[in-house]
Amino acid sequence: MSAVRRRPRRCVPALLLSTGLLLAGCGGSADGAAEEHDHSAGAPAVVEAPEDRYAGLDLNEAYRRPSFTLTDTTGAPYDFKAATSGRPTLLFFGYTNCPDVCPTTMADVAVALRGLEPELAEQVQVVFVTTDPATDTPEVLGEYLDRFDADLPTPFIGLTGDQETIDQAQLSAGVPLAEDEGRLHSTLLLLFGADDEAQVAFDAENTAGDIADDLRLVTGA
Repeated sequence: MSAVRRRPRRCVPALLLSTGLLLAGCGGSADGAAEEHDHSAGAPAVVEAPEDRYAGLDLNEAYRRPSFTLTDTTGAPYDFKAATSGRPTLLFFGYTNCPDVCPTTMADVAVALRGLEPELAEQVQVVFVTTDPATDTPEVLGEYLDRFDADLPTPFIGLTGDQETIDQAQLSAGVPLAEDEGRLHSTLLLLFGADDEAQVAFDAENTAGDIADDLRLVTGA
């Protein structure tokens, strides 16, 4: 198994580590407390690092792979849980016009996957759910994600849909609802393992190396 770097936690806000997922995206912050392992009721996940096992942010408790169906970049329905169950999956909520967090996160994911062994990179599914469905049509999402996944063995999946379903998807994943027409959104990139649970997430303080390290750890590579 590849060694995971152990290093002091960088400048992650104390509020994030003690209470809830960071809601910042492209300007601002908020938090929320989680009480349930399954977040379909709407409480955001709690992030803590009692043992600091991962290079990313250790989740206080594992979170189940959420269930929601949205529209992919071909215009077809995409059942997230059915399509990704049993495989390592990176899930992120953002929007294509985001000037900073979203493109940086997608770029970091792409760099991480390029640095993995090809057989491992091929297993990983990346799913980007828009928080701005008024702008992010399937065509817009497809063009956006093509900037990042063009040379990767498994294309990124972009999802859009009606606002109510996108809101429910965020709640079921355990992240706070996006605000300001989707521009104020969670910065958390969730990593679900083959057991359909997420025990680690990443934010803007994490690097492509962190993502690669934890993908190897989660998959046992």
